[in-house]
Amino acid sequence: MDKFWLKSYEDGVPQEIDWTQYRSLTHLLEEAFHKYADRPAYACMGKSMSFAELDRLSARMAAWLQSRGLQPGARVAIMLPNVLQYPVAMAAVLRAGYTIVNVNPLYTARELQHQLADSGAEVLVVLENFAHTAADVVAKTKVKHVIVATMGDLLGFKGVLVNFVVRKVKKLVPAWSLPGAVQFNRMLDEGARLTLKPVNVGHDDIAFLQYTGGTTGISKGAVLLHKHVIANVLQNEAWFGPTLAKLPAGQQAQFVCALPLYHIYALTVCALLGLRVGGMNLLIPNPRDIAGFIKELRNYRINIFPAVNTLYNGLLNNPDFASVDFSGLLVCPAGGMAAQKPVADKWLALTRIPIVEGYGLSETSPVVTANRCDISAFTGTIGLPLPSTEVRILDEAGNPVPFGTAGEIAVRGPQVMAGYWQRPDETAKVMTPDGFFKTGDIGIMDDKGYTRIVDRKKDMIIVSGFNVYPNEVEEVVMSHPGVLEVACVGVPDQHSGEAVKLYVVRKNAALSKDELLGYCKEQLTGYKRPKYIEFRDALPKTNVGKILRRELRDEKQPA
Repeated sequence: MDKFWLKSYEDGVPQEIDWTQYRSLTHLLEEAFHKYADRPAYACMGKSMSFAELDRLSARMAAWLQSRGLQPGARVAIMLPNVLQYPVAMAAVLRAGYTIVNVNPLYTARELQHQLADSGAEVLVVLENFAHTAADVVAKTKVKHVIVATMGDLLGFKGVLVNFVVRKVKKLVPAWSLPGAVQFNRMLDEGARLTLKPVNVGHDDIAFLQYTGGTTGISKGAVLLHKHVIANVLQNEAWFGPTLAKLPAGQQAQFVCALPLYHIYALTVCALLGLRVGGMNLLIPNPRDIAGFIKELRNYRINIFPAVNTLYNGLLNNPDFASVDFSGLLVCPAGGMAAQKPVADKWLALTRIPIVEGYGLSETSPVVTANRCDISAFTGTIGLPLPSTEVRILDEAGNPVPFGTAGEIAVRGPQVMAGYWQRPDETAKVMTPDGFFKTGDIGIMDDKGYTRIVDRKKDMIIVSGFNVYPNEVEEVVMSHPGVLEVACVGVPDQHSGEAVKLYVVRKNAALSKDELLGYCKEQLTGYKRPKYIEFRDALPKTNVGKILRRELRDEKQPA
């Protein structure tokens, strides 16, 4: 395939990467631990953790996991926000020879049970704030071992105060009971008396089961092998290389990691890329606390600021953000959802650094395309294919379309998943015979290689960078006895890009919006919950009875 877009690359960005230089992600991690031993790798709530410390603690946890008698490749679920325990657990699971299942800590019991059962996870690492959810479901899954962390575990003496505030003052820890669960710090103490056994993990072993709705249906696990994630880390390093080279010799790159580490974007572009280049990641456990986030930013001179549009917008709308020191800022990558021009323009005016939009999916580890880092203004495109990546725009028959013509974005490269976990039928739907992954997004590519996304093939809704699948929401709402029919669509939203709207035909005329919203709150995590509900006497349908979501989406929404 003619990679004509290579002519559009920034000087210093290679055309290809060599992912075979690492045997596994463990190899990449352990090289970084030794190469940058004395540097801080992560900082959170005023406490930093060096590469050497991360090496030591993750080896202890890995040895503890191995002592549980798990088979190679066993799944370990990590249900943590951005706290220091996350990188420890991530490195430990990989070093022990197991597979990571990333879990959103805000999941409801129903969502958590599906993911634990589907993945076959045998170990769960959970923050005590969310242990009550786990307590409701672990008995219905294969989970044999539960490790419970607290906010203060790795914060030293300060951790005692933090835990007191979290538990007693803010009352953020609902009562829970998990018989046999072990505390995170106790597990580390026990692991210190054990020895980590080296494991023979290679390119084709599974590193992550990254759950996504894909382009259709219920949540599925994208199977990301070690080679896929290594490739994407090196692709991102190559893309950011000329920019990182602008740092003064010996100066450590500083990343903001406000996006959740259980999301593939932050996992690769912050956690793993940061380790690979010897950078330091500032972990933000709760980026919704914009005031607290800004306070943290004032303590650092940040160089790399990955975010989603809603986070950039939230910061810009707080007057205190202008007092942050932007002098060290080099690049601000945006992904997860479409970046909006008004937000990008305001960001550039304040920080003097443009938002560099990219594009990716859980199924591609995640980054596929990105704008050049040396742009002077927001482009409105998703940029160019990364090194070693091919992008085609296909028609319904799977044939490439001419420049300027809309079609489905398809991707081939070393970062593309092996398939969906135990779902060969779903894998077959998205992979072409010649190895391209069909994304379900509709785009237009120009003759320089830049692509603009114009629509989504399916009805997926993106709320603050998170995928919401109408089928799942509709299934939950239909389980309410007062609902006859429902359609779920995305509507434009100033704060989250899109919001979930329900069109409901009632079975029981007494059903109120408040009652239905309360029901959804019990069944769905925050970003999946409807913001708007409209009751209708009937829903538009095809002649075979299929509800026409598109017709509802195309209606003019009330101001």
